[in-house]
Amino acid sequence: MSDYREVNRANWDERVPAHVASPSYHVDDFLSDPSYLSEVVRFDRPRLGDVSGLRGVHLQCHIGTDTVSLARLGARMSGLDFSEPAVEQARSLATRLGLSVDFHVADAYDAVRVLGASAYDFVYTGIGALCWLPDIDRWAQVVAGLLKPGGRLFIREGHPMLWALDAGPEVPEVRFPYFETAEPIVWEEGGTYVQTEVEFATTVTHEWNHGLGETITAVQKAGLVFDSLTDHDSAPWNALPGLMTEDADGEWRLTENPHHLAATYTLQAHKPTQ
Repeated sequence: MSDYREVNRANWDERVPAHVASPSYHVDDFLSDPSYLSEVVRFDRPRLGDVSGLRGVHLQCHIGTDTVSLARLGARMSGLDFSEPAVEQARSLATRLGLSVDFHVADAYDAVRVLGASAYDFVYTGIGALCWLPDIDRWAQVVAGLLKPGGRLFIREGHPMLWALDAGPEVPEVRFPYFETAEPIVWEEGGTYVQTEVEFATTVTHEWNHGLGETITAVQKAGLVFDSLTDHDSAPWNALPGLMTEDADGEWRLTENPHHLAATYTLQAHKPTQ
C-alpha cells in the first residue's frame, strides 16, 4: 500500500471493534442513559452553544459517539468517515439510540461532492482528525464548501505543539515537525489511544502536523471569517504517558506545571452572509 489513505484506512478499519468494545468510548453508557454525551462534546458545550434545530456535519466521525451526542443536543446531524466498518458501527449506534443521523462512507476531501454544497449550519471536527490529512488548505476549502452563508466551523483539536512532542523517560522532547510537511510522519505502533488489550496486525500509519498559523490562514484563505482561538491545558486522552493525570471529566493534563503546555485548542470561524 503506497497511498496514505489506504495505509491509514487499513489501520482504522482494524481499530473499530476494539474501540466499540473499549470502555473509553462508553458505548454502554450511551445505551443505558438517554442523556449521556461523549466526554469530548461535554467539554465543548460551553463554546458550542445551542445547536438544537441546526443542520450539522461531523467530519471524520469514526464510530459516531460525538455525532450522536450532537444529535442528542437537538442538531440534525450527518457524519462522514472513510472507514466503512466505523460507519457501520456509527449507524448501528444511532439506530439503537433511536436517533436519525445520516452517515456516509467517504474521504474527508470528498465531503462536498458526497454531502452537498452550502448545506450545513455548522461543521464539527473533533480531537485527532486533522493529523490524518496532508493538506490543511484543501481541508479548509471543503469546510467552506459545506457551510451555508452564516454557518460556522467548530473544531477542537490536539495542539500542534503537543503533536510535536515525544514523551521521553523523564521529560518530553520536541522530536516531530510543528509545521505541515510534504512527507508524512510514519508511525508503526501495535496499540491505540484507548483502553484495550487488542494488539493490531496493521500497525503503520501516515500523519501530518499543521501549525496554528497554517490552520488559521487556511481557514481565512478559504473565505471564512476567523472568530476565536482558545488554548486548553488538557486533552481527552493520555497524550504523554507517565507525565499526565486524569481529572473527573476525563481530561488529561501535565501532572506538574500543567500551565506549561497547551494540549488542545478550540477554533471557530464562520462563512460570511455576503
